[in-house]
Amino acid sequence: YLEFVQAGGPPPPFWVLRDGVWHQRALFDEIPLPQAWPAYVTLDQATAFARWKGMRLPTEPEFHRAAYAAPEGEERRFPWGDETPDSSRGNFDFARWDPVAVGSYPSGVSAWGVHDLVGNGWEWTSTPFEPLPGFAPMASYPLYSVDFFDAKHYVVKGASAVTARDLVRRSLRNWFRPNYPFIYAKFRCVS
Repeated sequence: YLEFVQAGGPPPPFWVLRDGVWHQRALFDEIPLPQAWPAYVTLDQATAFARWKGMRLPTEPEFHRAAYAAPEGEERRFPWGDETPDSSRGNFDFARWDPVAVGSYPSGVSAWGVHDLVGNGWEWTSTPFEPLPGFAPMASYPLYSVDFFDAKHYVVKGASAVTARDLVRRSLRNWFRPNYPFIYAKFRCVS
């Protein structure tokens, strides 16, 4: 993403230019780039990067297949299998407040060999946030999703570093506006 910014693309909200060098703003300091952390960006920025590379963002079903399907046809509870999430599987549950290098959790890899599908940042999809077939609001929190079925929010999947372990599951769908800059959301491109 640094190459894209240096070519004129928009920088992520957590990046700052100091004396001609880009830095990532962390919790207590600024860390010079480049580094192997994911870039936390808006959907608009992720889409612009994908176009710049001649690619696109995955849809929600494409993300789901990469994360939870297996070549034999079965579906896993988690990208790594059916074992309960723990700190060896990804950067979630407040284990670290900052991102870590991409690929830091080899025991969290999907059946397809894809790293970091859960943890280290939400993952943008190109799918507008709409109710799935059979959707019914939770009785304890009836407006949690309904207010956001407005064609102005998009699905993010996976989990961020600050997502509680109990929320790490394949059914979780989160959402944000495409230009909202203050979320832990990364992306990957597909062709």
